[in-house]
Amino acid sequence: MIRILFFAIALLTIFPITTFAIDEKNIKAGFLRDGNLWTYMNGEEKQITSTGKIIAKPIWSHDGKWLIYQNEALSEFQKDESQFEVWAYHVENGEKKRIYRDGYSPTWAPNKNIIAFNARGILNISDFSQFYNIATGVNNYTWLPDGGGFLLSSAGVLRPDGWTSAILFTKKVNNNYKDIILFGGVNHFFTLPREVGIKDNKIMAVYADNFHFSPSNKWISFIVSPTASWAMDSNMLCVISSEGKNFEVLDEIIFEVGKPKWAPSNDTIAYIAGGGRIVLGFKNKSLKVREMPVSGSFTPSSYADLDFDWITNQSIVSSRVKEKEWSNDFSKHPLPSLYLINIETKKQIQITNPPGKYGDYNPIYIDPIKKLVWFRGSSITDLDHTLWKANPDGTKAEQWIKNVDEIAFYDE
Repeated sequence: MIRILFFAIALLTIFPITTFAIDEKNIKAGFLRDGNLWTYMNGEEKQITSTGKIIAKPIWSHDGKWLIYQNEALSEFQKDESQFEVWAYHVENGEKKRIYRDGYSPTWAPNKNIIAFNARGILNISDFSQFYNIATGVNNYTWLPDGGGFLLSSAGVLRPDGWTSAILFTKKVNNNYKDIILFGGVNHFFTLPREVGIKDNKIMAVYADNFHFSPSNKWISFIVSPTASWAMDSNMLCVISSEGKNFEVLDEIIFEVGKPKWAPSNDTIAYIAGGGRIVLGFKNKSLKVREMPVSGSFTPSSYADLDFDWITNQSIVSSRVKEKEWSNDFSKHPLPSLYLINIETKKQIQITNPPGKYGDYNPIYIDPIKKLVWFRGSSITDLDHTLWKANPDGTKAEQWIKNVDEIAFYDE
């Protein structure tokens, strides 16, 4: 008992965390189970769809009243082909509305219940009654922070002299969506170099996507990718200032491990650096932090980080394994535990000890209830996860929701 008390005191000293929280019954979550959308509200689970074909993580509207989800269905126009329907679900009255029959990359406006989505390179907006064409030639996009327009990217094209590079544009919109000009009306923001990289490690800058504004809105992070097959092994994390003048390549990353994330309230970005897909081995994956312009690395030698989340501006929780070569026998995969890292003091401590044959993956910090949650499963490819929750320091860990593929929590 004395040893446990000393351990708890040490955690609070090294990782001070404020623990004021709302009642857990007030938490809202949308999650996927066996290909269907479910909600978790008022402490209860509720099944929303029954097609078994829901894909991708659901997305909450800014006010927590709607969820976007996508359903894979047989195409209405092409035999034996699929279409990816964009749907919206109202969590209070149960209304389900199909927004578009075949679109992708749907997102909510940051300040109103308007949905943007891409359909064959055309960016559209839906106000639930009809949709409007906004811009064409769009490979990827994000809303501007005030909801008054978009940052757009067009992909490079293959010419006789090689690939051209991606180009970034901005396009402002007002509430009169029907008056928007489809062709034009954009402002050039930045043209990427034909190749980007670190020292001699360079890739063709064909695509730019995964745009995220920093908390101050002064910086934008995004990922630059080459052709599709090459992108499995190497992409470049980049940042650019919000006026489009200061561009910098931060590091090489892959899509299979944790997505880059800005700190909760300052312009510090964390990411897992290292090229090479996971099937080449659980190695060369290092958690790094970059505070514009200072940087640091936190992964010990002989270890690899698979995913992470911020808890505070000074602390991160990471899913970490010992380095090991890939095996097609999943029972031989290394199994991760969660580690709590103080990026100021560089103190690190293991906070979970999953039982044999299980690992702890995909940590998520839920700020409203001040809880850390994660998936416990048998391998990195396991989809039959059990969601666990604990205090941010790993104490009072308990099983929460069974059989979860993806989950999205609402946070105002």
